[in-house]
Amino acid sequence: MTTIVDVTDVTAGACCAPLVREPLTAAEADQLATTMKALADPTRLRLLSIVAASEDSEACVCDLIEPVGLSQPTVSHHLKILTAAGFLTRSKRGTWAYFTLVPGALDRVSKLLVAS
Repeated sequence: MTTIVDVTDVTAGACCAPLVREPLTAAEADQLATTMKALADPTRLRLLSIVAASEDSEACVCDLIEPVGLSQPTVSHHLKILTAAGFLTRSKRGTWAYFTLVPGALDRVSKLLVAS
């Protein structure tokens, strides 16, 4: 079973110390790897950037299909992974799903990699 790092609580400390300060424990490395796997896909990175660049950092799934050139089920699959990893939230309006960037979610991941 896969464990996802909770990156939605931006007020909480990072899941672990920055990589440049001290070594990760095995559990921390597993959690971080799972979270980073969600980002380690060109389509998911593009989807995150499109949502982030959209008005109010929100986009309808219907507006995300054409820019990435994939079918709606495939785009939905990628969005589901990003949502499970805590980078996006999903809300349903009528028949469409809207995705919003979680404030600070990307900042928490970047803080693990950068010395402060």
